[in-house]
Amino acid sequence: MTAHIEENRSHPHLPDLLAAYHLVNQAEKGTAVETAADLPAVYRVEAEDPAGAFAADTVLLATPSGADAPAGCVVLKAPRDGRAPEIKRLWVAPEARRKGLARALMAEALRRAAASGAPAVRLTVWSWRDEPLALYRSLGFATVEPWDDRPDLLCLEKPLDVVERLSPDVVRAHADGLAALLVDAVDGGASVGFLAPLDRAAAVSWWSGVAEEAAAGVRDVWAALGPDGRPTGVVTLVRADAENGRHRGEIARLLVHRSARGRGLGRRLLATAEAHAAATGLRLLVLDTQTDSPAEHLYRGAGWTAAGTIPDFAADPAGTLRATTLYYKRLG
Repeated sequence: MTAHIEENRSHPHLPDLLAAYHLVNQAEKGTAVETAADLPAVYRVEAEDPAGAFAADTVLLATPSGADAPAGCVVLKAPRDGRAPEIKRLWVAPEARRKGLARALMAEALRRAAASGAPAVRLTVWSWRDEPLALYRSLGFATVEPWDDRPDLLCLEKPLDVVERLSPDVVRAHADGLAALLVDAVDGGASVGFLAPLDRAAAVSWWSGVAEEAAAGVRDVWAALGPDGRPTGVVTLVRADAENGRHRGEIARLLVHRSARGRGLGRRLLATAEAHAAATGLRLLVLDTQTDSPAEHLYRGAGWTAAGTIPDFAADPAGTLRATTLYYKRLG
């Protein structure tokens, strides 16, 4: 299911969503109240005036496809006192559950936290809330030393991937990890210029060539690095070398490891490359991707325009010829 995610702490339906969250939370804690007006003051103010209560924070709402109003919300608290940003008030109306809204809200909150440069995100969850806890675990949150000592309250934290531009020497240093990304993409069926099975040594050799191109100023490389320092995603920007085409570049090899998908890394990597291209004077970007592949959704969502489709353009990893779609994006 698709959902529309928006940021709006003043949305007219937000008070009802927050009130529902707090009423259920109070009941689960054994301190049930009848209405939002009966909530403890610290929670009542959120339901009555969310724009004021979360003035410094990011409030996201999720509206299911075809619906007229949001059915879920989450708050990404701004970092305070040097602490990591915190996710709070994740709520999906009962009638809209099991449709992916909670995961979509979490993915966007994590993407925004990572884009802000935060090294980690944290949250708390009551130990009896099995479904939210399972979701958080699946997204990579782990239990840490508590910062809130209330009984039965678990404190969780998730380190975030950091997107960095790689120098030629760093590309060489990460050649094994970057090769693993390429092998994973080919194993997963992505049409990225190689047939399966891709030998690891051949993948390392390809990245060694990329390092030489980076040293020559032909190709820029960015990688998302996980908490252990290993690459979880990569994108490259190739500059046109024709004298009459130096205003444009090509996005190539946007890869995210299958174990790291669903966290917005592809969108972050793409946005980073686009921003650098614009900042360094490029006015047009192009790329091609296999027609009807998942990557098309990413590019269309990021504002790229399809220019046309070429049948039988390239073989997929299994050797079957597939069509490709050409995309472009004007910068500035």
